Amino acid sequence: MVGGLNTLFTALMNNEDFGALDFSALHSTFAGGTATQPAVAERWQKLTGSPVLEVYGLSEAAGAVTANPVTLTAFEGTIGVPLPSMRIEIRDESGAAVRAGMPGEICVAGPVVMQGYFNRPEDTAHVIGTDGFFATGDIGIMDERGLIRIVDRKKDMILVSGFNVYPNEVEGVLFRHPGILEVAVVGAADSQSGETPVAFVVKKEPGLTESQVIDFARTSLAAYKVPKQVVFVNDLPKTPVGKVLRRQLRDRLANRI
Repeated sequence: MVGGLNTLFTALMNNEDFGALDFSALHSTFAGGTATQPAVAERWQKLTGSPVLEVYGLSEAAGAVTANPVTLTAFEGTIGVPLPSMRIEIRDESGAAVRAGMPGEICVAGPVVMQGYFNRPEDTAHVIGTDGFFATGDIGIMDERGLIRIVDRKKDMILVSGFNVYPNEVEGVLFRHPGILEVAVVGAADSQSGETPVAFVVKKEPGLTESQVIDFARTSLAAYKVPKQVVFVNDLPKTPVGKVLRRQLRDRLANRI
């Protein structure tokens, strides 16, 4: 089993020595920390013969909350089902559970969920309801089978002329461009639409242009989801475990205004 993120998987797959390894003993590859992009998962399975199985957890719940069964033979893009003793509901802004197939905030309850933030009662009351459910800040969808799919972080959602744009969806499309090594999408203030998507791109092909990236996005995305600007960078800001820090990218855009 291997834990990892898009950046870790990509770095490993781009290493010639890693590609020459014998993966016959590798049964399953687990990923967590951020949503695995389908293009990354497909390439990983083709190279190693092992499907990427996503798990989901958070510090406030002392680790894992959901997981995919190890019997899966291919990447499904879900975080699986609740682990034993865990309860999960997908709720709207009013706190009511939404029906299957509808997006909402993932709320969790169970024996591993924290009692509260240390000496921060106001913050605790903001995220833990009287029923004990913790509001994670993640937007997700639960299907009829009980499988949950992460849409994006609530705070990362981009509102374009009243329409929700989720960075993970846009990044998933751009990741498929052969000239892109890494990509992160954030929202920037826009006088006409309120916000507009901006893509930060690390090139794999030096000759890649902004218009090529935008044209590629147009082939698979609705017009309001297509990045209106592409910023080429040498690398993306990340946490020590490789999670992209979108907040720093948003700050970088704000400081340019």
